[in-house]
Parts: sequence; C-alpha cells; structure tokens
Amino acid sequence: MMIKVPESLFFYFERAGITRTVPPGGIVYMQGEPAGTIYLIKKGRVRIYYMGDDGREITLAVMEAGRLVGDSSFLSQSSRPTTVSAVNEVTLISCTAQSLMPYLMKSEELCLILFQLLTDSCNHLCSQVKRLTLYDRRQKVASFLLEETEYPNPDKGIIGSTLPYSHEELAICVGLNRVTVTKILNEFCGLGYIGLGYRKITVTDRTGLESLFP
Repeated sequence: MMIKVPESLFFYFERAGITRTVPPGGIVYMQGEPAGTIYLIKKGRVRIYYMGDDGREITLAVMEAGRLVGDSSFLSQSSRPTTVSAVNEVTLISCTAQSLMPYLMKSEELCLILFQLLTDSCNHLCSQVKRLTLYDRRQKVASFLLEETEYPNPDKGIIGSTLPYSHEELAICVGLNRVTVTKILNEFCGLGYIGLGYRKITVTDRTGLESLFP
C-alpha cells in the first residue's frame, strides 16, 4: 500500500510551516533551484518531472494528498533535481527540515512515517529507472497501468482499476509519444486487457498485462 502522512499528523506540518495554494499548471519549484523547503500535499495532485537539456520532459511521478515533495531538502546545500507543477488546484504545507525537527523529536509516529516515505521514494525511483531503461514500449505501458491500479487511490482519481488519464498524459508518464501509446492501448483493448473511455483507462485483465513480462 502507498505510504502517506495520515491527516491526523498534518497539524505538525501546519505548526512548522505555512499553507499555500497553487493553481492548475502552476510551478511549485523548478529544477536546479536551491532546496530548502519540504512540501506536504494537503489537497490535489502534483507532477514531478525531469527536464533534459533538449527541453524533453520525463515524468517521474504524480503525487497526491498525504505525500511529500522536496525531500531533497533534508540534505544540506542541495539543489532541486526535478521540477514540480500542479496537476489541479493544489494546497501545500511548506516547511523546513529545521522547523519540523522539534515535532519529529516529539512524535515517533511522524518520524517513522517520514522514513517510510523516503524509502518509498527510493523504491519508486528504482521502478521508474527499470521501466525507462529495460522495458520495451508495450511493457512500459503495461507496467505503468499495473502499478498505478494496484490499489484504489481516490486522492489520485483512481477508482477501482480505472485511471483518469488521457492518452497524452499517459504518454508523458511513460516517456513515449502519444501516437505510440494510442496504438498500444488499442492493442491492449482488443486483447481484452483494458477498457477505454473518455480520459479513462480501466484495467480489466491484470493477468493478461502481467503475461507481457517473461
């Protein structure tokens, strides 16, 4: 199950920092900026992506309420390795590691959750590297669909096994062009692995998708 900060612990972040709202498409922070602030997503979703020198973007994750972004701020004198933008209207609680420290010392539960979140981020990054470097096009799409629908996630708009993604949004997430993704989705739909609707992709046969990985 995806690790999140439970709402019962949000007040620690509220005491340590300030709350801000970012409109859809707005930038939370840019790649290369000094890292000094940690953000807890209180409401909404953000996209985390890397921008290459040629302007190409590689989406690393879409995160929802209860998740942390900017955890590189736990390291001193570091810079932002990625850019984060709002998918929809997002409410964030921003604080520094220093301002959060007194509450970490008070709450064993908060401390444990933060360690689990950092571990989860590392595991997710490893999964992304594997998808981008070792999988073929069909496996990239299949692995993303399987991973995202492993558990329902209403905060992320994932109800049951249905993803609220357009073909273009999915293409950005898996690092492929939209035409290629559309062809693969139509193929999967023909095989009965998924169902397609307007801005919706429903996984109907997980075993079929899993069969693409020998």
